[in-house]
Amino acid sequence: MTRIALLLSLLAALTVTPVAAEHEVYYRYTVVGYVTDAGRPRPRQDVELIRDKTGFSYVTGTDEAGLFVIVARLGDESAGESLTLRVGAVDAPLTAHFDPSNHSDERGTRVDVEGRRFVERPAWFWSTLAKLLGTSRR
Repeated sequence: MTRIALLLSLLAALTVTPVAAEHEVYYRYTVVGYVTDAGRPRPRQDVELIRDKTGFSYVTGTDEAGLFVIVARLGDESAGESLTLRVGAVDAPLTAHFDPSNHSDERGTRVDVEGRRFVERPAWFWSTLAKLLGTSRR
């Protein structure tokens, strides 16, 4: 049930925005991952993505499987922007890596938090997102 609610909120975030162009793929950057400790999921953990340039943050929580999804509003001009991912009192730097000329593919990364260690797995982003949305890669 929690996974369904998370999926619905992700879909709403991807499609419902106040400005017409902001629903486009080139206005969002998705960070998805799992929070675990000693291999066990950590449900109900606060996860925050902070834009270092502006201080603006996006906050979510993990579901029963430790899964989190954050959809940030980052446009083409934000390629290479410094971000901070925070879980509880532990944080790690990230960089928004994407091709600003590509306006068709989803932009994002996967970051798993294993205890106090952050492991970025960008190659796993597409498969994780496809699994969440129940679609193929593209």
